[in-house]
Amino acid sequence: MINSTKISLRQFTILTMFYTIGTTILVIPSSLAADAKQNAWLAAAVGWLIGLLIVYLYISLGKLFPELTLFGFLERTLGKWFGKLVSLAFIFFFFTGAASVLYYMGNFMTTQVMPETPLGAFVLLFGGLVVMGLRLGLEVLARTSEILFPWFLILFTVSTLFVSPEIDLEKIKPILDVGMKPTLKAALSFLGTASLPLVAFLMFFPANLNHTKGAGKAFFVGTLLGGIAIIIVTFMSISVLGADFTARNMYPSYALAKKINIANFIQRVEILMAGMWFMSIFFKTTFYAYGFITGIAQLCGCKDYRPLVLPCGMIFISYSMIIYPNVVYMMDFDSTVYIPYVITVCLLLPLLLYATGLMRKRMEQKPSASE
Repeated sequence: MINSTKISLRQFTILTMFYTIGTTILVIPSSLAADAKQNAWLAAAVGWLIGLLIVYLYISLGKLFPELTLFGFLERTLGKWFGKLVSLAFIFFFFTGAASVLYYMGNFMTTQVMPETPLGAFVLLFGGLVVMGLRLGLEVLARTSEILFPWFLILFTVSTLFVSPEIDLEKIKPILDVGMKPTLKAALSFLGTASLPLVAFLMFFPANLNHTKGAGKAFFVGTLLGGIAIIIVTFMSISVLGADFTARNMYPSYALAKKINIANFIQRVEILMAGMWFMSIFFKTTFYAYGFITGIAQLCGCKDYRPLVLPCGMIFISYSMIIYPNVVYMMDFDSTVYIPYVITVCLLLPLLLYATGLMRKRMEQKPSASE
């Protein structure tokens, strides 16, 4: 059954952290620096704070009907047929999200690590891992996150300590010189990649948590941890590489790790950053795909989503190879189309759903109150 699996609050916190970091840790410093220059780390902090408000909206949405997932909530509040129609918007968002993140991973590998290997090889291998994780189920994914969390923490701490000697505080000055408009624009980029996609967690929050009492706190803590990691990486990128180089480099945090040089002995350890990214991007891809596949399953009335994993997996893996014709198109799409799109699906729609759900719940409670 889709709703039979339960995960702990600690597992949910770790999953939220990994999902928040996702692709953000590798690519967001560049877009932040392009808009906010040396104040990119401040823009990340602003986006992080606004993101907590968005998480509060998702928590409030989940509390209205805690036994339902996102698509069950849609049918409960909007009616069966109109709810299914609106659910297609979320299903398409999850589908394109899974495909685009897979493309990011393949593009990174072919441009930075193994340029002679075709993109399709990496997409197929990584997509196969995602399909395997989805087949094993939510509980296995949650336990996997618990196993990988200490390793992620070690790699992140070691990378931060090793690159710290290269920090030049002059590169972050003057502070607040850019102005509020570019800073807020950069903060929107942060929200679009780190906070707003968390709407995918409504597919199992709080219905699949073993304790609903502390579910909201776990959501907040995971978002806090992920946001702090991104702010630290952005600050290090600006203070070590400089705002101009960070803005021009597609993967500045990977270039940042190349700066590590301890006594001419510990160097060329940028694979540490890549390792952290592979962990977080696995969970981001998997839960985008989880939202897509479970959405299709609930739309069609299936009791279990697992039979759909392989065919749906083949579809989004194939689509990831053609979703962007080239890198220039990808960067243009991300800077012009993606932000309005993600705000519409992940902020405006949930706001409307919350208002509708609130009215529906009050209407349902009136007869019982009169009795």
